[in-house]
Amino acid sequence: MSRSDAGRPAPTGADADRRTMVLESAMATFARFGYRKTSMEEVARAAHISRPGLYFLFSSKESLFRAAVTQALHRDITAVERALADGDRPLPERLVEAFDHWAGRYVGPLTRDVATVIEANPGILGEVVEVLPRRFEELVTDAITVATGREGAVRIAQTMISASTGLKHQVGSRESYLERLTVAVGLLLR
Repeated sequence: MSRSDAGRPAPTGADADRRTMVLESAMATFARFGYRKTSMEEVARAAHISRPGLYFLFSSKESLFRAAVTQALHRDITAVERALADGDRPLPERLVEAFDHWAGRYVGPLTRDVATVIEANPGILGEVVEVLPRRFEELVTDAITVATGREGAVRIAQTMISASTGLKHQVGSRESYLERLTVAVGLLLR
């Protein structure tokens, strides 16, 4: 939150649901038009809220963008934690699911723009674009460590992340991403 949003009360109940919906609409709008070309008016229209209502929730486009990205990344990291914690499933399966939640959902022509708008605006986003990717790497490393031991787990996790990053830019669909990532995970965990 920006300083001017810090004094606002935390939303509860229906207000929290509305805020979540506004942030999802904002993320889709930013992905479609890019940060610079997105106006608060366009976000308000997409969220079915008045522009003054949007400004009541977020004091600026910058604070709205930061909140939308933060919500999306926190949702992703929570899904990753759940996938990796499911010890009843084989590690390769859990890893592929974790990578799908973290990166796979942003592969393909309709969703790639979300990752692009995030990557293009690190200065606006601040530490969230550093902290949560580090958390993702820690989670993957910890999951690999449990199965294989600490030695090599960091390098394996980093290599999987590099493979995932490369695949995001090479394939045209989420399905292709998952197929190729499954091969990579299998090779790295031998």
